[in-house]
Amino acid sequence: MKISILKNVLNESIQHVSKAISSRTTIPILGGIKLDVTHQGVTLTASDTDISIQSFIPAEDADRTIVQVERTGSVVLPAKFFVEIIKKLPSQEIQMEVKEHFQTFISSGSTEIQMVGLDPEEFPVLPDIEGNQTISLPGALLKNMIRQTVFAISTQETTPILTGVLWNLDQNDLKFTATDRHRLATRSAHLDGADDVKFSNVVIAGKTLNELSKIIPDQNTLIDIVVADNQVLFKLDRVLFYSRILDGIYPDTTRIIPTTYKTELILDTKKLSESIDRAYLLSREEKTNIVRLQTMENGGIEISSSSSELGKVREELEVIDFKGEPLRISFNSKYMLDVLKIVESEQLMIAFTGMMSPIILKPMDDSQSSYVILPYRTTN
Repeated sequence: MKISILKNVLNESIQHVSKAISSRTTIPILGGIKLDVTHQGVTLTASDTDISIQSFIPAEDADRTIVQVERTGSVVLPAKFFVEIIKKLPSQEIQMEVKEHFQTFISSGSTEIQMVGLDPEEFPVLPDIEGNQTISLPGALLKNMIRQTVFAISTQETTPILTGVLWNLDQNDLKFTATDRHRLATRSAHLDGADDVKFSNVVIAGKTLNELSKIIPDQNTLIDIVVADNQVLFKLDRVLFYSRILDGIYPDTTRIIPTTYKTELILDTKKLSESIDRAYLLSREEKTNIVRLQTMENGGIEISSSSSELGKVREELEVIDFKGEPLRISFNSKYMLDVLKIVESEQLMIAFTGMMSPIILKPMDDSQSSYVILPYRTTN
C-alpha cells in the first residue's frame, strides 16, 4: 500500500471512526484503525464490538484530488498514536507506505514516522445488514430526539437494558423512551414514507447515541437507518455507523404516565429554571438535591430548599395559569434541571395527580415530548 492523501480530509475521517475505539479493549487489534486502500479511495474502520464506524474517503471529489493511489493494500494502525500524530503533522499532504510485516512509513514535510502496523486479516468483519427495515429522518431531528431523551438513561450497569434508549416505530410514529426508574423522557416524531416498517424493543445504548450525535453533520441531511435483528446501521453521507442492539426486554413504561391530573400549572420555563437552579445550590450541599414546590393562596408557587449547614432559600414565582387543588411536593432538583435545560418551549406545563404521584412536565409548544419525575417523600 502506498498513497498520498490530504491531511485535513484524513484527519476528519479519523476523528469520526476513533469514536468507536475503546481504551479498555482486551483484544489488541481493536485498539487500531483499519485502512483499506483501493483505486476508488481509502476506507477507515474502527470497532469496539458494540459499535463499529466506517468512513470512506474518495480518491476524487468535486474535481479535487484527495488521494493519489500508487499501490493498494490494507493495514491496521494503533489508534492512540495514529489519531494524535496525523493532527500534528506539518504539511497539508501526507505520504503513507506499508512495507513488509506491516511496517508503515508516514511522511509530511520534513517529518518522517515509522509505525508498527498489524495484520488487517485479524480485524473483525463488519456485520452484514439487510435493508428491508429502513427509515429516513433529518439529521437535526435525530440529534434533537437523542438530546431530549438520552439524559434520562440509567448509569447503573446492574440493569443494562435501562442504559439505553428504547425505539418503537408503529404507523409511521417513531418514539424514543428513556428511564432510570426515577425519571422518564419520551420524544415522538411522525415519519413520512415508513408505512411498511414497524419495530419495537429496539434499545440502543445511550453512550452510543451520544457518539452518533457528535458525527451527525450540521447540514440537515437525511440519515438512513437500517434495523436488523441485533444491529442498527446509520448511514450518514460517507460514514457508516453500526450499533449493537442491547439484549433484554425494556420495561413497559406506559402505565407510569397519568392522563388525568388534580393540579396543573403553566409556568415560564426560563424563570422556573433559574429559580430551581438557585435552590439546587443549597440542596446540593445536603447531598440530597431535594427542592420543594408548593402552591400559594395568591395563585403563585413557592420554591424552597434548605441546608443544615448553610441555611435556607425561598422564592415566589408567578404562575401563568393554575387549575385544580393546592399542592406541596418535593423532588430531585437535578432531575428537574436536566429537563428544563433541554426544553425549548418558553412555557411549560407541570401536572400532578397528588403528593406522591409522578410529576409530569410538558413543553407547551411541543406535543411530541413529555417528561416524568418521581417525587420524594419528606418528613416536613
